[in-house]
Amino acid sequence: MSRLLAAITLLLSVALTILITIACSVPIILAGIVKLLLPVPPVWRAVSTFCNFMMYCWCEGLAALLHLNPYLKWDVEGLEGLNKKNWYLLICNHRSWADIVVLCVLFRKHIPMNKYFLKQELAWVPFIGLACWALDMPFMKRYSRSYLIRHPERRGKDVETTRRSCEKFRLHPTTMVNFVEGSRFTEEKRRQSRSPYKNLLPPKAAGIAMALNVLGNQFDKMLNVTLCYPENDETPFCDMLSGKLTRIVVRVNMLPVADELHGDYVNDKNFKRHFQLWLNTLWNDKDVLIENIKASNKNAGH
Repeated sequence: MSRLLAAITLLLSVALTILITIACSVPIILAGIVKLLLPVPPVWRAVSTFCNFMMYCWCEGLAALLHLNPYLKWDVEGLEGLNKKNWYLLICNHRSWADIVVLCVLFRKHIPMNKYFLKQELAWVPFIGLACWALDMPFMKRYSRSYLIRHPERRGKDVETTRRSCEKFRLHPTTMVNFVEGSRFTEEKRRQSRSPYKNLLPPKAAGIAMALNVLGNQFDKMLNVTLCYPENDETPFCDMLSGKLTRIVVRVNMLPVADELHGDYVNDKNFKRHFQLWLNTLWNDKDVLIENIKASNKNAGH
C-alpha cells in the first residue's frame, strides 16, 4: 500500500470512527440522563437494554470499517461453546488500543456485551462518566497498601464499592473484561517492570481477584484471551486505521472458575500467594503461545 493511499485511508477511518462513535454515544448519554432523572428499576432496566443495543451498533459499525480493509485476515480459535446467556470473566493481554476494537468486533455475537472495570474517578468526567454509568460499566475504588496502613478503617471499602457496582450483573448475563497487565505493552515498560516475559508485562492480580471475590460463583466460565498482531507488532492500531493491518491472531481458552480462586486477596496472605502463582503460570503459558505464533508467522513468511 502506498503512503498516499495509507494517509487517505487513515483520515477516512478516523472520520468514520468519530461519526460512528458520536452516533452511538449521544443516544447513550441521553438515555443516561433519563436514568439519572428517573431512578426507577423498570426504567433502569429499559435504559440498560437500550444502551447495550447502542453499544452493539457501535461494534457493528467498527466491524464494517474493518471489512473495508481487503488485506485483513482473522486467525481465530476457541469460539466454540460460547453463549450469550452465560456470565463470563474475560482476561486478556493488552498490546494496543486495537485490542478493544478486536474484542468488541470478535465477540459481539458470541457472548454478552463487554463491560470494563473503570477507575471511580472516571465517573466524574463530563459526558464520558455519564455514558459509562448508563452502560453499567462497574467503577472500582482502589486504595493503596500505604493508604490502608494510614487509614485501616477503610480496609474492605474498595471491595464493598465494587460489589455494589456489580450487583446489577446478577440479574442478566454479563461479560466482565480485565486487561490484567493494567497497561498497554511496550518494550520500555517491559524493561522498567523487569518483566520475566518476552511479550507481556507482569500481571496484576488484585483486579481479577477482586472481580472473582465480588461476583462469587456468578461467572460460568473464565475466558483467557490471547491477542497477537504478528505482521504489525509495532503499531497495530495505527495500521488498523491506515488499512495496513494484515493479520489478527486470537486464541480463546475457556477455563473453569474453580472454588480455590475465590478468596480475600487483601487480607489472606496464603490465598494471595496461591492466586499470584496461578496467574503467573497462566501468563507464562500465554507468553510461550505468543512466541510460538510469532515464530509460525516468521516461518510462513519465509
